[in-house]
Amino acid sequence: MHEVTTCDLTTLKPFIRAFVPVCVPVVMFVTSRPVTADEGMWMPQQIPALASKLEALGFTGDASAFADLTGYPMGAIVSLGGCSASFVSPDGLIATNHHCVQRSLQYNSTPERNLMEQGFLAKTRSDELWNGPGSRVFVTVSVRDVTDDIVGKLDPMLADRMRFEAVEKRVKQQTAAGEQGGLRCTIASFFEGKKWFEISQMEIEDVRLVYAPAAGIGNFGGEVDNWQWPRHTGDFSFYRAYVSPAGKAVAYAKENVPYRPKHWLRVSPRGANPGDLIFVAGYPGRTSRLTPYAEVQQTVEWSMPRTVKRNTDQIALLEKLSMEDQETAIRVAPRLRGLHNSLTKTQGVIKGMHQGGLLAEREAHEKSLLAWIDADPKRKADSGDVLPALNALVADRARTRERDALLAEVAGGTGSVMGAAQTIYRLSIEKPKSDMNRDPEYQERNWSRLREAQDRLQRSLDVKADRVLMTYSLAEVAKLPASQRIDVLDHEIGLAAGMGEAEAGKAIDAFLGKLLAGTRLYQKDVRLACHDMSTADLLAMNDTAIMLTAALYPLTEANREKAKERSGATYRLGPRYAEVLLARHGGAVAPDANGTLRVAYGQVMGVPARDGLRYLPQTTLQGIVEKATGASPFNAPAAELAAIQALRAGKMTPYLDPQLNDVPVDFLSTVDTTGGNSGSATLNSKGELVGLLFDGTYDTVASDYRFDPVRTRSIHVDTRYMLWTMAEVDGATNLLDEINGLPRSVDAPQPTH
Repeated sequence: MHEVTTCDLTTLKPFIRAFVPVCVPVVMFVTSRPVTADEGMWMPQQIPALASKLEALGFTGDASAFADLTGYPMGAIVSLGGCSASFVSPDGLIATNHHCVQRSLQYNSTPERNLMEQGFLAKTRSDELWNGPGSRVFVTVSVRDVTDDIVGKLDPMLADRMRFEAVEKRVKQQTAAGEQGGLRCTIASFFEGKKWFEISQMEIEDVRLVYAPAAGIGNFGGEVDNWQWPRHTGDFSFYRAYVSPAGKAVAYAKENVPYRPKHWLRVSPRGANPGDLIFVAGYPGRTSRLTPYAEVQQTVEWSMPRTVKRNTDQIALLEKLSMEDQETAIRVAPRLRGLHNSLTKTQGVIKGMHQGGLLAEREAHEKSLLAWIDADPKRKADSGDVLPALNALVADRARTRERDALLAEVAGGTGSVMGAAQTIYRLSIEKPKSDMNRDPEYQERNWSRLREAQDRLQRSLDVKADRVLMTYSLAEVAKLPASQRIDVLDHEIGLAAGMGEAEAGKAIDAFLGKLLAGTRLYQKDVRLACHDMSTADLLAMNDTAIMLTAALYPLTEANREKAKERSGATYRLGPRYAEVLLARHGGAVAPDANGTLRVAYGQVMGVPARDGLRYLPQTTLQGIVEKATGASPFNAPAAELAAIQALRAGKMTPYLDPQLNDVPVDFLSTVDTTGGNSGSATLNSKGELVGLLFDGTYDTVASDYRFDPVRTRSIHVDTRYMLWTMAEVDGATNLLDEINGLPRSVDAPQPTH
């Protein structure tokens, strides 16, 4: 086993102080005053500094336990690379959300056996299904401050492009050094680049599907209930991590054995109740609470309305295709779900930022900051230029934003044949370089991942979907004004500024007919073979997707160069902006989420939803009965409805809540979370698993940009519903025995990873 240590708290003390909030009076659950949500997605090492506030909320445990990433409970928390999860047994069983296992369900589905609808349960280990190439489990084992190594002693006079080069080179060097011990290393910036940390993770490659309830449980309510309360969704599933018989993290092989984690969470059969203090441990994605107003304004007034329009249109196109072809329906199902989820959240953010007044609050906050800077001659001299310079970067990017967005869509749309072509072509250009001179995404450490992505793409790549989505994007390209034309596409397709819609449509249709008929990249073996080809060999194939990618490459590369220069400017300006914020607020500012391991805390609590309406903090099985219609998305399985009826008839269950006289399903809390937190372990004060975080309420999704301390609520599935479903609906007794039949940790020597 590689020896690892957690972050030295002495090096973190100034950083911790910078983020500790000013203490506020504790508000009990039963009160007529508004209850404030608890802002902050904290680094685990910061939690000990919050001990006094946690004690005021009723915490009697040891706050320093959260700082020990190799101890309990943090040693059980893992990332799936987009979702969060946790070990819940000594045999590598992993709990996460149902919506986080959709790609595994899709990978193993056929029109005759659609696991996305039916669900899946492995009764034995040999029945467990491989997730397919590219699936990973990441266990964070150490965090180390490397700020001086990354940005220390940089020449303040460096040009922005040169500054980017210098920082990128240092990040690559630090990453390479950190991975010499066999771990996966990430260098992450915090607080607008003021601080940098090295995150070391064990990377488990063989991940298998163990159990997922039917869609009528795991996705009960579908898009109708998405981001809504009350919820009755059993958003939970289980994976298992596998390693070689020698204990090494290796690729999938039948002879691999379950991974033995040092720590796993005890699953509480008592769940969470109103007023309980809870913690959420996971990997939140991104928040933008510290971003300057100009950038937030552009996001809310341009990017988000554009997302709403495009998602709405693309959903309609893909749903029509899905109705026509079951195979296509399976291939595009995860993309559709992502589009729906993004659409609903984006609409909620726009509503909150405008109608909720959060955008106006951001503007007022920044005006107050500027006034504070101007009020002191020294502050003005030191920092008066920072916000104007940051705003200039936003304005510069806005000048060609629509053209650049469309170019990115056409040249490398995610999950499309053009996306595959762009990856293959760029890899051929990067490979001849030395590893330190390659783009980070194309360094040798990522080659196996790139290949796995091309392999896995076979289960979602669909020529019909590509055609309708590319037609949609190219129709928008045809509408670009004369000053922002994409010349390569105009030439290849036969477009021109001012061309009529019908004429442009005919040209696009003819072009796509030739493009899609002339590429072999829909074949997995061809894509994988291309990974080993030189640029010259690729071009010699005369594949239409490769040739179009090559023609667009100078334009996409020019945009990447512009982005690098802007990043260099941000490296120069961001830390100065952070220093202003910290000074203005006396250090009481929390760091934005950035995809790294965080801990949030709060209480199980309802909320006044609107005038005359209060949301209760829990839902029960009764709500499932009331909502069930027998049709999607309220198609509760017959077995579940029968189990509820049996409960009503007097069948005993240890998961009944005596206060509710029913089995709890979901609950609300004041915990601060965001995308990426899906599947996060919800812990009680003993560190026991009492639920899984899976959503937030529609009224508070704008908190990614401006935290709403009164209305913010997160939604969790209660462990009592999880365990009841496993026992009474799906008969997952093998997993119940595994989860609750053994102690939570071991002291035996661990295998080498």
